[in-house]
Amino acid sequence: MKNYRFYVLFIMLALTAAFIAQHRDVSVPVSQPLTDIPLRKAQWHMIRQTQFDERVLAVLKPSDYLSRIYVDEQGNRVGLYLGYHGGGPGIGPIHSPKQCLPGSGWNLLSDKTSVVMVDGESVNLVEAIYQNGDARQLFIYWFQVMGESLDSEYSLKFLEVKNSILHNRRDAAFIRLSIDIGDNLDVALESGRRFVRDFYPSILAVLPR
Repeated sequence: MKNYRFYVLFIMLALTAAFIAQHRDVSVPVSQPLTDIPLRKAQWHMIRQTQFDERVLAVLKPSDYLSRIYVDEQGNRVGLYLGYHGGGPGIGPIHSPKQCLPGSGWNLLSDKTSVVMVDGESVNLVEAIYQNGDARQLFIYWFQVMGESLDSEYSLKFLEVKNSILHNRRDAAFIRLSIDIGDNLDVALESGRRFVRDFYPSILAVLPR
C-alpha cells in the first residue's frame, strides 16, 4: 500500500513538472489604450496625470498603467491608479496594497469588503482607511480578471492559476482610488463609490475579457 502511494505521488509530481516545463502563458494586451478612459465624465474632470519614474516601474513591473487625479463640481478629489499586468516575460505580479501601503508609511486603521452596483452588475471592492502621520486616506480598490471584479488577493491568485491552466493567460488589473478623508468619512465614501459607478464601464472597456 505504501509503495502504491509512493508511485501515485511520483507520477503526479512528474506530470506537474512536465506541465510546468511545457506551459507558457501568453502576453495579453489591453483591449483599448488605458488613456481612452475619459478625461471628463459625469461631474468629474481630470486635473493631473502622473508618469512614474524608472525606479517605481522596476518595482511594479506593469504592462501598462494609468495614474490620474479627478475632481468633481463640489471640489472632491479622487486619485485613480490602474495597473495592468498582461502576463508574459518581464511582467511582475500585482502587489497587494496590504504590503505596499505599510511599506510607504501608511498604517491600516480598518478595512472591509463592499459591493457597488453598476448597471445591474456587482462590483466587489475593498474600502480601507489608512493613516500616515496626521493624514488619513480612504483607499477603495479591487482586482479585475477577465471581466470579473475581486476583493481578495486569494481569489486573485486562484483565478490567475485557473486561467493559466485553462487559457494560458494570467492577465489581471489592479484598480485603486485614493480619497482624502478630512473631517468627513461619509463624504469620502460617497465620492469614491460614485466614482466607481461613473467610471467602471469605461474601465471594463479598456481591459480584456
